[in-house]
Amino acid sequence: MEAADQIQRANRVWAQDHFAGSAPRTPARHLVVVTCMDSRIDVFGAFGLTNGQAHIVRNAGGLVTDDVLRSIALSQRKLGTVDVAIVQHTDCGMHRFDDVTFRAELAAETGVAPRWDVAGFDDIDESVRGQIRAVVDCPWLAAPGGVAGFVYDVDTGLLRLVSEIANRS
Repeated sequence: MEAADQIQRANRVWAQDHFAGSAPRTPARHLVVVTCMDSRIDVFGAFGLTNGQAHIVRNAGGLVTDDVLRSIALSQRKLGTVDVAIVQHTDCGMHRFDDVTFRAELAAETGVAPRWDVAGFDDIDESVRGQIRAVVDCPWLAAPGGVAGFVYDVDTGLLRLVSEIANRS
């Protein structure tokens, strides 16, 4: 696989020139960031983070799915994080995404219907507020920290705060 060779070459250069050494298992800022997998989002640069400061959970749309809740629960209960930042972004592929059509296409092509949903959204601010509610309402997330929701602008690199719950206890 050509990509594997490219990855290994780039990694050797990066490790030699930029690797700062190991970081502690517990993120220094006690923060979990949930954001989209979109490659236009430089999570560390845009959010002022360095290696070892936060757990980063990425998926299509930056949506709080069951798997994201599992990751946050482990991060909080076993690895010492407290606060959660939800970050969605402008020009997202999940905006007005048609889950029903996509699932039907996959089932028609493969003969197997996916067991998962690919929920899209129409209103990004309302989606961010919904993701915050999913975190706040989850009984397994025990840490009393805050939950904040943002929209990242892919054209300017700026974050806009949508909503914040300062303390969940």
